[in-house]
Amino acid sequence: MGQRRTEVLQAAIDLLDEVGMDGLTMRLLAARIGVRASALYRHYPSKQAMLDAMVAHLALPLADAQAPAGAPWDEQLRHTASSLREVMLAHRDGARLMSTFHTPGPEAASNFHDLITVLRSAGTAPDTAVVAVDTVLAYVNGHTIEEQARMTESHTWPRHRRDRAFDNGLELILTGIRATLD
Repeated sequence: MGQRRTEVLQAAIDLLDEVGMDGLTMRLLAARIGVRASALYRHYPSKQAMLDAMVAHLALPLADAQAPAGAPWDEQLRHTASSLREVMLAHRDGARLMSTFHTPGPEAASNFHDLITVLRSAGTAPDTAVVAVDTVLAYVNGHTIEEQARMTESHTWPRHRRDRAFDNGLELILTGIRATLD
């Protein structure tokens, strides 16, 4: 990725943290970096392409944050779910941003398929493994969207309670997956 494109991407992420998804516009981003909005389209052909690039960039650390090789399937899914949630919580409207992507990058696709392989190795049928991984990821996104929507200055749910609620919901899903193992 070219240096200028990287600068535009970082400025978009910074702007997301400041104004959220609803305030993130190409026009505002262009003003932030001192160019006309049309100049941004040299780097990203559309706002959706920029959002996809933001998701891919924010998800990069997930590839490095995998559970230890050979860890049990449930530990790997739990680790992936928790790591993804942390990435989302690190940015204002991070979960909403993650839910906007249209074209997953190669890293995201690889992680998805790796988790399917882990479940298949544990004895889950191929179709069930796909549904299971998709369900875990959808749970993480949905829970975190709700969590971020409820985080206001007047109403702050303590982090330890939010973590416990997340872990309990994830455990329910893992229990369901466990029932599908041969």
